[in-house]
Amino acid sequence: MDQQEQHGADQVRRRRVGILAFLGGVLVTLAFFAFFPGLPHVIDAGAILLAIGVGAVARWVC
Repeated sequence: MDQQEQHGADQVRRRRVGILAFLGGVLVTLAFFAFFPGLPHVIDAGAILLAIGVGAVARWVC
């Protein structure tokens, strides 16, 4: 495998991990707001925006 093919494979792997991190962050945050005791079990616009933000931070960390 030459240098360019290796770089392409790394790019694809990094993109997949980023997408999985984003989706994981969104799902974990939405699950927290939906099932955590003591919170009103409502997914509103604020919870969705926070979930997207957490997903973006999770992708950035990866």
